[in-house]
Amino acid sequence: MTEALKRTPLYEMHLELGAKMVPFAGYDMPVQYPLGVLKEHQHTRAKAGLFDVSHMGQVVLRGADYESVARAFETLVPVNALGLNEGRQRYGFFTNETGGIEDDLMFANRGDHLFVVVNAACKEADIARMTSALAPDITVEVIEDRALLALQGPGAEAALSRLNPAVADMAFMDVATVDLGGACCWVSRSGYTGEDGFEISVPSAGAEDLARSLLAIEEVEPIGLGARDSLRLEAGLCLYGHDIDAETSPVEAGLTWAIQKLRRAGGSREGGFPGADRIISDLAEGVARKRVGLKPEGRAPMREGVPLFAEEDGGEAIGQITSGGFGPTVGGPIAMGYVPAALATEGAIVYGEQRGKRAPLRVVKLPFVPAGFKR
Repeated sequence: MTEALKRTPLYEMHLELGAKMVPFAGYDMPVQYPLGVLKEHQHTRAKAGLFDVSHMGQVVLRGADYESVARAFETLVPVNALGLNEGRQRYGFFTNETGGIEDDLMFANRGDHLFVVVNAACKEADIARMTSALAPDITVEVIEDRALLALQGPGAEAALSRLNPAVADMAFMDVATVDLGGACCWVSRSGYTGEDGFEISVPSAGAEDLARSLLAIEEVEPIGLGARDSLRLEAGLCLYGHDIDAETSPVEAGLTWAIQKLRRAGGSREGGFPGADRIISDLAEGVARKRVGLKPEGRAPMREGVPLFAEEDGGEAIGQITSGGFGPTVGGPIAMGYVPAALATEGAIVYGEQRGKRAPLRVVKLPFVPAGFKR
């Protein structure tokens, strides 16, 4: 027997709104609403979209003080947690002993504790990893009674400001405790669409009321996983288990911007995280392959798993596509994948093979659509 799918606190509302539900990371999740994936994508780019991301893991790390928690957390990630100011959030990733990525995540300094949000498919492993490495000095508290919403798009600030004007003062990656319709919410100005927006951790009991309050605002529409994927692909953002995994170095993945200098060779807190030797070596010496943006020259999308070749005929595969589809904002097919470093230059041509036929793709700069974050 297969294990029953879990449901988020907004499950019944999704059904009421006519969502098409699909299994995703052990949850029954909305992939699209009657508006359809294309229009949901376009609406988020133009106005504001509301996403249910309650399947993701929310974890609080507590210790004697923030410094002790941050120092402990840095033994698991190659990023600067200790230097993160209170009320600020940062992107990071857990690494393994061979320098691969076990999961990517967001973490925030909330004064007396660290708040961590991890991917749904990895959360059990991530919680076990943190508990094993950090306990008993650091308490790993799994938050089970809060939902997580994402309000994304250029109209997100105006929409959320109707519930509390204070959110308009938040800058990109700020975090704050905000009252929204009587619910005590943990709000960050962030998201995974490339647009301005907010992620809102809300008590489960108040999640539906908050979601309905936002959906009652004219510029806000419910958005499913389908458009979430096309939005993040246009933004050039990695999807764990596809563009990054336990075999992929952060350097290969083009995520070196997230590794601050003080965690690199010669830095004041050099290394000290799993796989440091490989990652520091990759930073210094370069890597054999790199993640790149790719634009098929025809109209047909090339999706995950399509092998890539250096030549139009013959030869062995040199890489493969890890994410691909149609980019509604771009107006054509787009993809990301890994190619040899020598071909990871803007304008280089590689060939994707589908059904025994090869077609050209051009290496392009990421992201495909410029970010709209509020700095």
